[in-house]
Amino acid sequence: MEMKTLLTTIVLSIFAAHYTSAQLEKVIIEKYYVSDTNDATDNLGGGIPEGSATYRIYVDLKPGTILKRVYGDADHPFSISSSEVFFNNAIDGQSFAKDFIRGRYLENTVALDTWLTLGQTARQGTKYYYGILKNQDTDGSFVGGVNNDGGSAMISSGLLINEDPTCGFPLTLADGMDTLNSAPSNWQSNGVLDFFSGTDSTMFGSIVPQMGFESNNFQLSCSGVSGTVLDSNQVIIAQLTTLGELAFNINITVEELVNGVPTLVNYVSQDTLLGANEKYNPFLSYPYSCGCNNPNYLEYNSSFVCLEEGSCITPIVFGCMDSLACNYDPAVNISVEALCCYPGSCAGRNIEEVCPSLMGNEFDIMVYPNPTESNISLNIISGIDGTWNYEIYSSYGANMKSGSITTSDLNIIVPIETSELVPGIYQMKVSNGVMSKHKLFIKI
Repeated sequence: MEMKTLLTTIVLSIFAAHYTSAQLEKVIIEKYYVSDTNDATDNLGGGIPEGSATYRIYVDLKPGTILKRVYGDADHPFSISSSEVFFNNAIDGQSFAKDFIRGRYLENTVALDTWLTLGQTARQGTKYYYGILKNQDTDGSFVGGVNNDGGSAMISSGLLINEDPTCGFPLTLADGMDTLNSAPSNWQSNGVLDFFSGTDSTMFGSIVPQMGFESNNFQLSCSGVSGTVLDSNQVIIAQLTTLGELAFNINITVEELVNGVPTLVNYVSQDTLLGANEKYNPFLSYPYSCGCNNPNYLEYNSSFVCLEEGSCITPIVFGCMDSLACNYDPAVNISVEALCCYPGSCAGRNIEEVCPSLMGNEFDIMVYPNPTESNISLNIISGIDGTWNYEIYSSYGANMKSGSITTSDLNIIVPIETSELVPGIYQMKVSNGVMSKHKLFIKI
């Protein structure tokens, strides 16, 4: 096997978990608003406690991917919960944001209602509105301040004017809503509204305040929707208001191209009982699991969304772990059998280039980081001063880079630019005209 093909195989096999959920890039939790003392004066909407946070949940999809539904089933339940009850507006709240009339957002605390959706957040005649991150909203706001009726206390400045810095733009400047070019159709829901009466007794309704919703028989679906900003393709699926700490397990169905064919694929929040068209994505479960999420370390796990300090301990080092091989390296922790060399058997490579230990050298070198994504450092440790020459060879024996260092230092560290090197396996050769030594490193 050629060295380039070998390296590709190694890297893909080790980091394959990185790419299993490529169409769902992440889930964004936007802190939309924090209620203040003025908002708490309103009792028309049922009363919202001061300090309640309103969150908006977006799925961030690759461009061209279409969101079709959010759901929960027997193998992958859907759940949203909080350590405190969720706020629902008692007068004009809705279970699904598609059912809001735009003008209702101007009344008391309606804009802070808890609901589910697939992109759409309101309608007004033939015009439809779509949820968008406030930092991408460029058309101003029709929510809060002078647009608001002031609630039951008829506050002249209007409600929803709090400028909490943790929420970014205030609602009076950006409401996180934009118009849709075309509205999704064929809306269907199951597991939230009562089949006969149409009422909602879950946490998305206003009948009884609740701290959560969990279902293995739930779905909200439509014809399909993508983000208004196509290159980022972020689609809102929920707005949640609570004083407490948020948690969720969400599953979604998207339409994506598989080998050029539009295909429905389910992305789920748990990595158990995966079906043929199901892919696990750790961003769908919150609070996020933290640990070593750096694939350059042995402790790496694809289920970790955030880095836990101190969890990445052992850098990955590729090489030969066979103690009988002439290029055995005790520092290696990922063995690549095809890299091992023995007298008379070195995969067609020059045994003296690969195994300098056969030449009896009396100095040492280190190359790090190894493997590397960018530049490297060459460390030469020797009791001899003078001029040191270094050469970098490709796996095909081509000289890719060279240089020299003249110094009296006995411990030399030389930064080396490697941006011109393509991913592959390389040999670093260091010599002083009398002795030479070699080190294998990998550019990924």
